[in-house]
Amino acid sequence: MAAPHFTCAELIAAKQALRVRLRALREPCDPSLGTALAAHVLRERPPPPGATVAGFWPMGAEIDIRPLLEALHGRGHPVALPATPPRGNPLIFRLWHPGMAMLPERFGTARPSGDVVRPHWLLVPLLGFDRTGHRLGYGGGYYDRTLAILPGAIAIGCAYACQEVDAVPAAEYDIRLNAVATERGVIPCGGD
Repeated sequence: MAAPHFTCAELIAAKQALRVRLRALREPCDPSLGTALAAHVLRERPPPPGATVAGFWPMGAEIDIRPLLEALHGRGHPVALPATPPRGNPLIFRLWHPGMAMLPERFGTARPSGDVVRPHWLLVPLLGFDRTGHRLGYGGGYYDRTLAILPGAIAIGCAYACQEVDAVPAAEYDIRLNAVATERGVIPCGGD
């Protein structure tokens, strides 16, 4: 299903209303379902050998992808987590390894202190997604700006299956995901 067309004000309002609905829907979900998500990604859509992987440190009710990050590190992938720069800038990714101390970041996130790297394969947080690869994030635009400067990188959204919607309100600057991983499996979204 194609995303509906909106004026700028309508798009902002539609995204905000959907964020409110999806936050409430996600709240009772069990973050430990990330273990099932990890198994699906490793079986159905693992990164290519040697790829630098960017993940995220889960916050609140987000699905916990740490089992996947640990497994990828164990398979020899360099793993990085984002450091959040001031608004309007793309994310910066710093190397991480299991057991590394995390530093507090803005918006309640945490980041490692490792070297800055450029990822080839990204695990992306989200509030909602559709099967065309449109993603509803938190509204800061960080991942859209980041993916725009990483041509050829593979972006895999990470979510609970219940976060799927028929169509995410989107604009031309919203970068589509290649796939979305949930506790039920990996949904290909095209684009690669």
